[in-house]
Amino acid sequence: MPSDPPVNARRRGWTVALPFILVTVTLGGIYASVAGRLPERIATHFGFDGRPVGYSSTQGFLWGCLLTLLVLGAGTVGLVQLRMPAQSGRLLVATGYFTAVVLGCPAVAILFGNAGGTDVAAVRLSGWQMFVALGAGVVAAGLGWLLAGADPAERRPASGPVRRLDLPAGVRAGWSRTISSPPMAVLAGAMACLGVVLGVSAGWVGGAVMLLGGLAVAVHCSVRVTVDRRGLTLTPTLLPVPLHRIPLGKVAEASSRRISTLAEYGGWGYRIRPGGSGLLLRSGEGVVLRLTTGREFVVTVDDSATAAALLNTYLDRERSGEGG
Repeated sequence: MPSDPPVNARRRGWTVALPFILVTVTLGGIYASVAGRLPERIATHFGFDGRPVGYSSTQGFLWGCLLTLLVLGAGTVGLVQLRMPAQSGRLLVATGYFTAVVLGCPAVAILFGNAGGTDVAAVRLSGWQMFVALGAGVVAAGLGWLLAGADPAERRPASGPVRRLDLPAGVRAGWSRTISSPPMAVLAGAMACLGVVLGVSAGWVGGAVMLLGGLAVAVHCSVRVTVDRRGLTLTPTLLPVPLHRIPLGKVAEASSRRISTLAEYGGWGYRIRPGGSGLLLRSGEGVVLRLTTGREFVVTVDDSATAAALLNTYLDRERSGEGG
């Protein structure tokens, strides 16, 4: 049976749930107060000039807002409770506060804007209202940051033994493996299809954004990892251009250990966290580079112990003046 989450995680769960609860209750209360003055069909989407470009039924709009708040709130609370990763909990709470307020303010403005009107085409949502919503979101994020309290001290998993290869002097060697993530490939394809659909139905600005997002995911879903006398290089299998390269001179030490992608980095793909970054397409063994800056770079890949040993061998050669 899994152990109970620490008290701090439970308290943070209630803390991050609070803005979603308050916004939901506020939205419901305002709807109840203006429901008698709302038409059956209200303006819900607005262009840059503040004029309506989309409409919805009153009930559909309300339930859509409440469902969005419920799903996002439950998801954020779940991530905080699971503490993935623990060192990002405070930022996650602040993001939850920002999201709840930025979603709630426009919804309230839309209800008040449509109340009492006879011509929904005359409803306006001005730009200053959106700036007010963003400002309120920033203030709420600051409050969430304060209420969340400090993150726990980071506990890095112990690295494996630092090995070397028995490589004769003057002999050079290289190591290479390909890592792939089928779920990310499916996601990239889905985003590309959605981009085309959006482009055809709603305009190519939104479609292009979705297509670019799909391309970014596709680039990271299959990568060749190479270790040689120059250092470590990550090259997408879809492109001949290196995605990331760490020269040997920037590496202090290399090792291998098991990496929990969700617990340590909060997700898959190219991830950044305080004190480290890396390419993580699955959990399992990986190369861990301790950089000269004190940061850590990790790559989950098979046979990582051999890759780390080869890097350490080249590091020893460079420090001894032998060269590659």
